[in-house]
Formats: sequence, structure tokens, C-alpha cells
Amino acid sequence: MTATYHDIAKQSVLITGGASGIGASIVEAFCQQGAKVGFFDIADEAAAALCDRLAEVTGNRPHYASLDLRQQDRIPDAVTAMAEKIGAIDVMVNNAASDDRHTAISTGPAYWHDRLDVNLSHQFFCAQAVCRGMMKKGGGSIINFSSVSFMMGLPDLVAYETAKAGVIGMTRALAREWGMHGIRVNTVIPGCVMTERQLQLWITPEDEARIQEQQCLKRRLVGEDVAQMVLFLASGVSAACSAQSFIVDGGLV
Repeated sequence: MTATYHDIAKQSVLITGGASGIGASIVEAFCQQGAKVGFFDIADEAAAALCDRLAEVTGNRPHYASLDLRQQDRIPDAVTAMAEKIGAIDVMVNNAASDDRHTAISTGPAYWHDRLDVNLSHQFFCAQAVCRGMMKKGGGSIINFSSVSFMMGLPDLVAYETAKAGVIGMTRALAREWGMHGIRVNTVIPGCVMTERQLQLWITPEDEARIQEQQCLKRRLVGEDVAQMVLFLASGVSAACSAQSFIVDGGLV
């Protein structure tokens, strides 16, 4: 079930990490709303397949650009190029992330910085790249992504959890600095969402059963659940919401 947000239609929306998983669900949700959608990723084949599928099922083909978000110096030009296709950005969704497992004792400086680049730094530089256009428009919505993992202290994710905790502070700082321009900045905090990647690499049927036992809601969480929260924060119906964190975890934490 999805709500229809009439003010999202024709808005320009940019999503990072949109080729698969939660990101693909977000891309699809905005296409269904009639938004002008662009997304970044490095999974070119998956991105092309998603664009083809959405063009067929929604009649609204998103625009894709290949971009390694660890290369932060490329972000401003990439955002400018995407805005030329879809218009000055109204909504920025900083979804891209990677939760590869790693132990604290084996994590060296290069890997540490790489995990921060993948999971935190690009969110700041994408927000920075769209803020001037939003200021000219008189407002916009920036939606950052954290994770319940840092609240739970899950093992073998220390750099990932550090980055995701940092997203909360960054969101609050940007919301305070840019609020005078009508720019809202919020964080979405997903729980254990059963994406294809999670099910292939990390979560066994036994793990999923245990997770659902710990959740208040005894059902599988999917990307669409998170996408619905993103739509709400993109729409003017959340006009009074900024500097806040919105947990979508079925009541896990």
C-alpha cells in the first residue's frame, strides 16, 4: 500500500545507491509518484535493468549516472550534470552505503577511511552540492540514511556503525545551518531490511526468524517500507519536520 503525494509529482529527486536494495525501492516509489528521478550507483547493469523495468511499469524512466561516491571531488559536477537532466534538485536522498563485515582488530587506516567515505562522507558532499540550488528555490528536503546497527552495537561493523552514528550529528548540524533557507534535513534509520544482498550474504532463515522474534511487528521488513518513510519526508506534509530521526525497524530497537 502506498500513499499518493501530489506535491511530489514533477519534483526533481536525486537518490544515491539506487540500483538495488532499498535504493531501488526508493527510485521506484518516486517514479510511481510522477517525480523526475535521477540516481547514482556503480552497478551499471543493475541500474540499466531497473531503468528499463520502471519505464515499462510506471511510464516514468529514471535517469542514471555511474558515480563512485568515494571520489567526493566528482560529486559537484555529477550533481550539476544530473540537474541538467531532471531540473534543480528538490529532494536529495543519501541512501548509498555498504555494511561489509570487518573486525575492529583487523581494521587499518585505509579501510577505516574507505568505510567512512562509503557510509558518511558522500552524504555531506551530496547535501552540500544540492544546497545552493535549494536555497535559490526557497527550500528542499535532504534525507540522510543511518542504521539501527549502531544503536544495537552489532559485531564486526565498527567502522560502519561509527559512520552511521555520525550521520545523526551531521543531519542535526545541517538542519540548523540551512533551516533559515527552508531546507529540511532528516535521517531515516532502517532496521533489518531483507534485501537480496542481506539474504545472500548475511541473513540465514534462522537469523530472520530471530530478528522477527525481537521485532514488535512479526513480519519481514522490505525496501518499500523504508521508501514510504522517504516519500513522507520528501513531501510537504512533513513541512514541520527537520533535524529528526525516523526509525523504520518494525519495533526492533
